[in-house]
Amino acid sequence: MDFKIRKLSEGDRTTVVDIFNHFIAHSDAAYPEKKVDYGFFEYLKDTTRGDSFYVIESPEGPVIGFGLLKKYHDGSIFNRSAELAYFIMPAYGHRGLGTRLLTALLADAVKMGVETVLAGISSLNTESLSFHRKNGFSECGRFKSVGRKNGKDFDVIWMQRFI
Repeated sequence: MDFKIRKLSEGDRTTVVDIFNHFIAHSDAAYPEKKVDYGFFEYLKDTTRGDSFYVIESPEGPVIGFGLLKKYHDGSIFNRSAELAYFIMPAYGHRGLGTRLLTALLADAVKMGVETVLAGISSLNTESLSFHRKNGFSECGRFKSVGRKNGKDFDVIWMQRFI
């Protein structure tokens, strides 16, 4: 059996928000300081480009991660750009799941006429920075010391990949 990447369904609401809340509480990857409520699911769906929102199911069945292609900006002049976001539970890291999820999101981006994808990453999230570099992204901007979480200042590093 293998991990399955599939489109999001309404039944994924609780799990997706729980995963996001895990990253709020235990990492520098999610920016809120406090856990979000289940209404946050609607916010994620509203920011999604088309229906490019996926979950990853483990062979045992539970959802262990999600990813989406977001609108970079509401203005139509930015339709050729999109932003990526993904969260995979740490116990399932380093199995190629992030790359598989990225591949699905990039395929959707191409179908939508997106020419460049962006990722805004905390400078404290070295694992994500490494993942993006390994997958063809390069740094295109940095906002220095714009965030503080758990008493630590961080930069937001913007990475870009042309597709």
